[in-house]
Amino acid sequence: MRTPRKTLLLTASCALVATAIAGSGLSSASAAGTSAADRGRPSRPADSAQVWVTTPDGTDAMSDLGTVAFTGAAADPATAPPTVVVDPSRTFQTMTGFGAAITDSSASVLSSLAPKARDAAMASLFDPRTGDGLDYLRQPIGASDFVTSAAYTYDDLPAGQSDYALTHFSVAHDQKQILPLLRQAERLNPKLQIIATPWSPPAWMKTGGSLAGGRLVDDPRVYRAYAAYLVKFIQAYRANGVRVDQITVQNEPQNRTPSGYPGTDMPSWQEAKVIDQLGPMLHAAGLKTKILGYDHNWTEHPNDAAATPPDETADIGDYAQQLLQSSAAKYVSGTAFHCYYGDPSAMTALHDQFPSKDIYFTECSGSQSADPASTFSDTLKWHARNLTVGATRNWAKTVVNWNIALDPAGGPHVGGCTGCTGVLTVAADGTVTRNAEYYTLGHLARFVQPGAVRIASTSFGTTGWNGQVMDVAFRNPDGSTVLVAHNENDNPQTFAVQEGGEHFDYTLPGGALATFVWHGSPSGSALHQVDPGGWTAAADPATTTDTPAGAVDDDASTRYSSGTARPVPADRPRQGPAPPAGRVRHRRLDGRLPPRLHRDHQHRRHPLDHRRRRRHRQRPVHHRRPARPERPLRPDHPHRRERQLVECRRRPRLPVRPLAGTTRTGRRGGARPRQPRSLASPRRDGEVFADY
Repeated sequence: MRTPRKTLLLTASCALVATAIAGSGLSSASAAGTSAADRGRPSRPADSAQVWVTTPDGTDAMSDLGTVAFTGAAADPATAPPTVVVDPSRTFQTMTGFGAAITDSSASVLSSLAPKARDAAMASLFDPRTGDGLDYLRQPIGASDFVTSAAYTYDDLPAGQSDYALTHFSVAHDQKQILPLLRQAERLNPKLQIIATPWSPPAWMKTGGSLAGGRLVDDPRVYRAYAAYLVKFIQAYRANGVRVDQITVQNEPQNRTPSGYPGTDMPSWQEAKVIDQLGPMLHAAGLKTKILGYDHNWTEHPNDAAATPPDETADIGDYAQQLLQSSAAKYVSGTAFHCYYGDPSAMTALHDQFPSKDIYFTECSGSQSADPASTFSDTLKWHARNLTVGATRNWAKTVVNWNIALDPAGGPHVGGCTGCTGVLTVAADGTVTRNAEYYTLGHLARFVQPGAVRIASTSFGTTGWNGQVMDVAFRNPDGSTVLVAHNENDNPQTFAVQEGGEHFDYTLPGGALATFVWHGSPSGSALHQVDPGGWTAAADPATTTDTPAGAVDDDASTRYSSGTARPVPADRPRQGPAPPAGRVRHRRLDGRLPPRLHRDHQHRRHPLDHRRRRRHRQRPVHHRRPARPERPLRPDHPHRRERQLVECRRRPRLPVRPLAGTTRTGRRGGARPRQPRSLASPRRDGEVFADY
């Protein structure tokens, strides 16, 4: 039988009068903690959390600030600080990794370092024991806007020539600097995964014959050749010791006018045609590389929308959906997003439409501020709000920045971005500076292990900035819990973190980003269920921008003025109408059944089950005992507390035909018809569950 969901009512100060939070009992967890232990840090007991903090002024930069102890149950919600409730029983996406891109430009500046300095820089990025432990890279297939010289592909030919057989294909360009760095990164972090993306097919496949702009020639030979080109790239990289785990067929396909760098206008119908060829080719080649679609902004940029041809307007704001409704959908594992327009909620909207398809966040570059002295602070806050927390709270399995290293001028590059920053800045004299992106990635990558699952947590902040604390929580495969929190306000703010019956308070400096890690589950009673009927929430002051329609899971900043209960999104358990009257099976909150009902539980056999099964085999007719009305619990019964009907499943009733002369004595006296029962008895019509 499925364990029912449970809910919790949380009242928080400042943002809400009341906030509804779904929750349930805690999951058990191991005490081993490789995230901390692998870095030489001591594993902490389950009664405390270790804290790492980065502040906008750089005073603390991934600083280990010791531990904070869990204490007893939270204080009166009316006087307590905003409380982040962590609920490991409710899970979302499984995380894949965090990282950036070793572009041609990045490879150039890293290769310019002396070998010892280069090794130190690479270790600071990829080593999970002494560095950030980055474990996901996005690699351009051919040239992007960040190259040291002219743009290139792996099958360039003079104008007017073609090579459908790809006899001139070669990755020799990447063998000089890019591939050696990728192999070194994988040696430092064997869990490294790579997604590859082309900025342009070879020019001979395109209208206009140029890498910058144009689109694929609408010819079956071109679609087959381009799909084969991508397969040969994966095979060539594998032959050079680098595995490609995911691939997209075009970077930013709706950017029809790239500024002097490779780019391709690829409408959704053309992307579908390429994937229809690529999917079977990957399978035939024995490659397990997954295909992702779209690979563009959260929302289409107005300039891109304005340049859309009149017969392709269906793609405006709906590109990913068009692709996932096409014939190619069966080959598409998920959808990739960038940060340059829109907001992260677009990923949740797509997930709600196509819940079986994964969401990846694959590109966002930092940029120089108008005042260079503010660049670190501005980047830390924006990336923490929109990527570190915003993307992961909206179903993204990855968080990927753009260049992993650039020079102080934001280059070298040909066209494109003129103010981009890298995760590292490498100066001509060999000085390596860690930028804000190093820390926004590190607050995730150092602690959230591959295979970790995002779990439910209350968040008060928003990606649009409301000055509150926002957060995201994960449960690692080793059982440790990771909570990443960001204070959107410039002033310090105190908030509480609660799991089960234990909590701790913490004051986070203004604009700071923090990671809390604890191992196992704090002691204390599990969350219990209360009736959410009639709950309402309001804001003071009310706003026109925060509405019930904008609610996301556990978003405590959502404000309501409708006077009705908060609508529950698709990834949250829904409370339906009051269940019909009928026989009730009681289940305690710890998941066990009362002794008198052990006979109904598939793991607890009644002493007479073997006799019942033997008698059942001798009788041709299934006999069912008639349902008896529920006996209400005594007012003083210890399990009467917080009893709540939570689920009702209807199934056809079987005919009731008691066997004459086969009776037994009930626990409270009296004779009742005897009947055969299976070990897992199905629910009957009108039968409901109650927790106590």
